[in-house]
Parts: sequence; structure tokens; C-alpha cells
Amino acid sequence: VQLQASGGGLVQSGGSLRLSCAASGRTFSRYTVGWFRQAPGKEREFVGCITRGVPRTYYSDSVKGRFTVSRDNANNTAYLQMNSLKPEDTAVYFCAADQQIYASANPTQYDYWGQGTQVTVSS
Repeated sequence: VQLQASGGGLVQSGGSLRLSCAASGRTFSRYTVGWFRQAPGKEREFVGCITRGVPRTYYSDSVKGRFTVSRDNANNTAYLQMNSLKPEDTAVYFCAADQQIYASANPTQYDYWGQGTQVTVSS
């Protein structure tokens, strides 16, 4: 599967953005999709994921209650809705997918990655 993330941009603190992750292929529903982010000089960090099959969502503590991961299997797209954005959310955001895992916060367990989209939150 090939992934393309989009929707990043510049937003003021407290604002919202919705990122999209468009996937190729006809078996998107069989993939768990994860969202990660990486700020300059920092390691890639788990944000949230949505499982394959009957979808369940999981989030990092830093975004829980502010971010929502969803998916539209008919359109081969996953989303990351980000509300109440803070300057510390500034990073390049990546979507990733894997068919073998159910849910994981470990980026090394995802085989497929999108190219990343920049999110900048100004104070």
C-alpha cells in the first residue's frame, strides 16, 4: 500500500487542523493505520492509531481528548482531527500502515509510511 499524508499547515494556538492519509489499493480496511510525529531533534513519537477490522482507536496521553483518528475505508482514507492545538504539537506528521499488527505505538512495527506533512502551531 502507498500512503500520502496531507492537510498540514500553520495554525494559531487553540486552532484546529485535519490531516488526511490517502492510501492506494483495495484492501485498506485490512490495515491498521498509525499517526506519528517528529519534531526537530526529537525521536518519532506515537500520536494515535486506528485498528483494522472493527475499528478501535488508541492515543498517546499527550493528545488524548484533543485529537481524533478516524477512517473511511470506502475512500481508502484515514484522518487525524486535531483540536485545541498547542505550540508543542508542532512537528512533521506521518501516517503509517501495517497489515500484521492490531495496534501499536512502536513505529518500527509499521511497514508502510507516507511522506509527512508539516504542522506548525504559533503561540
